Amino acid sequence: MILKNISILYGNDLKFIEKTSVRINGNTFQKIASKIKPAKNKVVNCDGLLLIPGLINSHTHIGDSIAKDVALDKDPDSKINPIFGIKQKILRETEPKKLAYFMRKTVKSMLKKGTTTFVDFREGGLDGVLLIQKVLSNIPIRAIILGRLEFYQSKNQIKKNTPIPKSYLNQLEPLLTNCDGIGISGSNENSDSALKQLSKTKKIRAIHCAETKQSYLKSKQTTRKTEPQRCLLLKPNFLVHMTYASKSDLRLVSKKISGIVVCPRANASLAEGIPDIEQMMKMNCNVAIGTDNLMINSPDLFREMDFLWKVTMGIYKKRVEPKKILKMVTINAGKLLGKKIGCIKEGYLADAVFIKKNNLDLDPLQNPYASIVHRANENSIKAVMIGGKIVHGKL
Repeated sequence: MILKNISILYGNDLKFIEKTSVRINGNTFQKIASKIKPAKNKVVNCDGLLLIPGLINSHTHIGDSIAKDVALDKDPDSKINPIFGIKQKILRETEPKKLAYFMRKTVKSMLKKGTTTFVDFREGGLDGVLLIQKVLSNIPIRAIILGRLEFYQSKNQIKKNTPIPKSYLNQLEPLLTNCDGIGISGSNENSDSALKQLSKTKKIRAIHCAETKQSYLKSKQTTRKTEPQRCLLLKPNFLVHMTYASKSDLRLVSKKISGIVVCPRANASLAEGIPDIEQMMKMNCNVAIGTDNLMINSPDLFREMDFLWKVTMGIYKKRVEPKKILKMVTINAGKLLGKKIGCIKEGYLADAVFIKKNNLDLDPLQNPYASIVHRANENSIKAVMIGGKIVHGKL
């Protein structure tokens, strides 16, 4: 297929090209040039459209779709603690078929809003992973599933540095055979020994870190180490949140991991502050964005970008280039995951979103980065492409 007369955001710097042609061969971008000979390719005239990379939601818990806006007035621990939180009680007591029904709705919602890849921290052990695989079996979206052993340690076990029992370690191989890696709840539910055991797994490793003030203080009180220091024992590919990370924490992790996934609206809805992306970028951290828990937030990356951009400028009274925010859900996220996604470039997977430049909210499109970050929405989308195929809308 050849996309003709189309505007694009090209390459690792999202360079705006007013008019060009894009050849897609199989599931990848093969050639991008002003003139491409049609040969036997289908040619689509895309005049009036802007092609942007498919959006990547780098942190979700779509199982929580069943519990939207439950217990809004409760503190974070009461809501989301992996051992005794309301969320866990709901997940345990909900029939899998019902849970799958709402998870499927969430995935379809993401797709309609331009998300072409999402990364899910999936609770429930092997059964939880198999359930989400079933949900995704007939939905054409890329998913990176990070499973979890349903094993959590007490404060006393962490102080004693108790390892993971063999009975639980035996569950790791079948779990990892069926998913892309592990997504750990946090260091406050795992001893140093347990984190080191999990660090030996060969697939993606990620962990929640410094999400709340309470969790940050608890780590110091229990182990005399900060959460980021302990999380690094996992040898994670990336950390999620880092809302309460200090400058020294950020300096430490920037040298050892692929990046940080921030979840600003989720943090704000828990009344836990806003991640300091300015400081993260100063420390050369690769920053990506996730929408987090469906219980407390919607899976809409347009709203996430808009919120993060404006609240950061509002708090720090300093301009932030909207392109930097857009990179967090495209270029940066692709690098974080080590995959050829999130970028319109030769050899990359042909995941993209077709934006209507004459959309009521965008016209006239004078700054494409700003327009996408704080004006675009579901109605701005003409079509969504994954692997060279139109999976939502039509051209």
